[in-house]
Amino acid sequence: MVNLIAAQRPLLHGLMKMAGVKSHIVEIEPGTTMNFWVPKETIEKPKKGEMPKPNKKPTKPVVVLVHGFAAEGIVTWQFQVGALTKKYSVYVPDLLFFGGSVTEKADRTPRFQAECLATGLRKLGVEKCTLVGFSYGGMVAFKLAELYPELVGEMVISGSILAMTCSVSDETLQRLGFSSSSELLLPGSVKGLKALLSVAAYKKLWFPDRLHKDFLEVMFANRKERSELLEELVVSEKDPTIPNFPQRIHLLWGENDEIFRQEFAHNMKEQLGENATFEGIEKAGHLVHLERPCVYNRCLKRFLASLHANEAKK
Repeated sequence: MVNLIAAQRPLLHGLMKMAGVKSHIVEIEPGTTMNFWVPKETIEKPKKGEMPKPNKKPTKPVVVLVHGFAAEGIVTWQFQVGALTKKYSVYVPDLLFFGGSVTEKADRTPRFQAECLATGLRKLGVEKCTLVGFSYGGMVAFKLAELYPELVGEMVISGSILAMTCSVSDETLQRLGFSSSSELLLPGSVKGLKALLSVAAYKKLWFPDRLHKDFLEVMFANRKERSELLEELVVSEKDPTIPNFPQRIHLLWGENDEIFRQEFAHNMKEQLGENATFEGIEKAGHLVHLERPCVYNRCLKRFLASLHANEAKK
């Protein structure tokens, strides 16, 4: 029987190409490769028998969209890419063990994800970018900004936190009624996927069980490695050191996010200091960019426009 989710992939890939981005594999180091969706004008058309390679640096301000844990890059950001490519050079990476990205290394930390992402972006000719990170991708984005402040100019963070401490993890899982992060984020059954969607979305979504089964088959590959990613995400410190980020950081939140509630965002804003701003979107949960994409895109574009208006004044 045809997997309906897999059958839609060529359509999504076609929409991405219409928006001006194409898939490109980057070797980070021997044994580690990452898939990026990149502006197609930056990739040289290969000669027969050769692999495509970057031949031009991006010509517009760069925006990098970093996905969360439940789906790869273009599935997560399918409603944002086309809204941004007219004015920005948009890059959508697949983090390791998502999409076409893999490594032979045993390192599963957000730091390693960030290091690989930085290497990949530089190999693609990116010198400075604005990061947009969602959930797990937000934590990777924070680590990237901490390690490579010269690469990251600004950040937009949705439904994420600076660090997943044991106390935050335990409190969140207990409140949501799950025994572990893997039970929440790596469902192995239709019932488990429905439970994840019920806490991630503000509106109660209904899909036939067939679609849930197909989504599980396609989007939850590399289960062992992803479980290890979740284990390495949790840090033991009760009060981890907050880096002194020089970047402007805009917290763009679903007001009804039940996974990382607004209180997390407001507390984080206080911790980050005067460079941080907060904006809430009503009637939206953790999946704010998918539930209310038009509002999310409007807020995102307004923030991006403000950055470049400030640059023009300098």
